[in-house]
Amino acid sequence: MAQIIIYSVLLLIGMAVSQVWELENIKGVLSIVTMVCLSYIMIEVGLEFKLDKKRLKSYGWDYVVAATAAAFPWIFCAVYFIAFFDTPWKEALLVGRFAAPTSAGVLFAMLAAAGLASTWLFKKAQVLAIFDDLDTVLLMIPLQMLFVGLKPELFFVVAIICGLLAAAYYWLHSLRLPSKTGWLLCYGTLLVILTQLLERATHIHLEVLLPAFVLGCILYNPHDDDPKNEKKYLHEHAFLEPEEPRPRLFDKMIKGVFMLLVGCSLPKVSFGEINLNQLILHVLALTFLSNLGKCFPAFCYRQEASMRERIALSIAMFPRGEVGAGVLLIALNYGLTGIPATLSIISLALNLVLTGFFIAAVKWLIAKSPQKN
Repeated sequence: MAQIIIYSVLLLIGMAVSQVWELENIKGVLSIVTMVCLSYIMIEVGLEFKLDKKRLKSYGWDYVVAATAAAFPWIFCAVYFIAFFDTPWKEALLVGRFAAPTSAGVLFAMLAAAGLASTWLFKKAQVLAIFDDLDTVLLMIPLQMLFVGLKPELFFVVAIICGLLAAAYYWLHSLRLPSKTGWLLCYGTLLVILTQLLERATHIHLEVLLPAFVLGCILYNPHDDDPKNEKKYLHEHAFLEPEEPRPRLFDKMIKGVFMLLVGCSLPKVSFGEINLNQLILHVLALTFLSNLGKCFPAFCYRQEASMRERIALSIAMFPRGEVGAGVLLIALNYGLTGIPATLSIISLALNLVLTGFFIAAVKWLIAKSPQKN
């Protein structure tokens, strides 16, 4: 619980810094460091990702659940903007997409810190959050086409994504390279550099989240080498929470910096013509609707988990972060700077603040529920 509190405090500090100080001059550096930390986290997630190729149909259902859990918050918030602010439907669809993605990086770091890395909930949230983000990335392409029209670069992004997913499937945990924390940070840094070079050379923008996850999937996981080795079960998550003191401290430092920088990445907010009371009500309504839309998983997986676990899974999908902020940054780049964008930014910030409470609620629900494996 202490680690959750530390992460939450770091998020709050970052958010305060983003609003008090002018960070525009160092925005590029902050973005690069944030992406390196995110890449490191997602490589870890990929290392721990397991896929039973004999049960592919079950993953198809997981994608449906994830896509639905991403679609409902998006639709709810877009309709809200249209109903209360007469926002044009194209703008509402783009701005409202901030509510769709669960923050995989924030979620996995916080769940691991809460000691839930070996639970059914973590394993299911791992799959749903990745599919959730993938669905968001894919759907952003037609949304961007509404504003800029058909561009060849967008089709290249789709081709690259399909190629990465195919690589993760066919070469799952087959690449034998060093996988200590220092090496993972080096790999993450290299991936960020490569994606930046790709964007500058071809104008193809590819978020580092998916390539990092795929690299983790391809890397060999030595902790699963011997199924009879009971030592690997003595610790919940050898990569998300390394066993040795120094790597573990290094791991927590990277994730702490990531939490801080996610808060710093939020753009400055302006209240416009609405008063403080109206602002609070609209933000609370948006936050409620976006999280209500994430509750669909509670009605699924009835044969796999108890009601408490399924509710906990839905709450675990509440945290927002880097992908949602990225959606808002795209919207701002298209000149969408009205009240809906401001409310979306504040709602995203509120969800970040509440992340610790969400994880605490998940931990409480799991503690009260018998596990089904």
